[in-house]
Amino acid sequence: MQPEPFTLLMTVYGGDREEYVRDAFRSAVDDQTLRPDQVVLVQDGPVRPELAVVLKELVAASPVEVTFVPLEVNRGLGPALDAGLQAARHDIVARMDADDIAMPHRFELQVPLVRAGAELVGAGLLEFGRDTEDVVGRRIPPSDPTDIVRYSRLHDPFNHPTVVYRRSAVIAAGGYGDLPLMEDYWLFVRMIAAGARLVNVAEPLVYYRVGDGAYHRRGGRELLRSELRLQREMLAEGFISRRQYVRNVLVRGGYRLVPTVIRRPFYRMLVAPYGARRNAAKAAEAADAAAANAAARLPAMVITDPALTEPAGDLVASGGDPTMTVPDRPAYRPRHARPDDDVQTGYDIWPAYGAQDPTTADPREG
Repeated sequence: MQPEPFTLLMTVYGGDREEYVRDAFRSAVDDQTLRPDQVVLVQDGPVRPELAVVLKELVAASPVEVTFVPLEVNRGLGPALDAGLQAARHDIVARMDADDIAMPHRFELQVPLVRAGAELVGAGLLEFGRDTEDVVGRRIPPSDPTDIVRYSRLHDPFNHPTVVYRRSAVIAAGGYGDLPLMEDYWLFVRMIAAGARLVNVAEPLVYYRVGDGAYHRRGGRELLRSELRLQREMLAEGFISRRQYVRNVLVRGGYRLVPTVIRRPFYRMLVAPYGARRNAAKAAEAADAAAANAAARLPAMVITDPALTEPAGDLVASGGDPTMTVPDRPAYRPRHARPDDDVQTGYDIWPAYGAQDPTTADPREG
């Protein structure tokens, strides 16, 4: 039986640079250990002749089928992606931005998770400047489903350039729609509200290109208007409470209006570390639970000689009543027992998939 096929969805517009589009396309198609079965390439409005030539070259040289969707006028990212979804032949769809670089094993890791039952799969990313050797930051998303839902009421819990999802689940949620600069967040909110099965892989799988204007673009009055509309929509849908609405308008709205020199450190210190902090906390909780589970499985041990500091047999204990039964605690574990004996180390694909030690991460927003 053949594995379920998947489609790669990319959009380009007149502001994209030729060399970035070429590198993004090849990283997500030619260089992948698991290549897409179809590429849907949407041209969102007119482009420069130089970019048009590059697009033709990529379509002609692609090792997989490319469905080219030209739009006569620039509609914006949301409507362009909706047009691309209509052209996708497969239900599994992977997103790729036209100026990022996909790591070669990205789809090999993410697509099987969707095949196994997930409906929305995100991942971590590395931000880079001049080239992929110039890594300037990391964004590690929250991995536990509970954290994803909680985080979504204040921030987008998925790195949009990294997602792979079920097209049917996206269509059922109403598609991207037209909410400039917030279309992905609004889509993910509706999918979460509809009960979509969520996975975030903590491992970075995409190099995300940033430049001098990256934080500047996250502010301004146009983005503030979209922000306020998003918050009204979430309130109207009952996704957030009135109190959360007020908080979001003050925090997120204020973030859009402060100068860039303030916005950058604010995000790095307060917002970006959330996923890394929560993943670390969940990992610690899981380790504690595993240790408790291992201890609970140990039989009670009887001290037979209170004078021994290294009792006969495999017991490690000292002192006490010679007839005392020692509680099931790690301190009285058989000397040769391993800490992880009989402990389940696997996990379901929904809880904390890909959780890792984020102590070296410097996650940042997109």
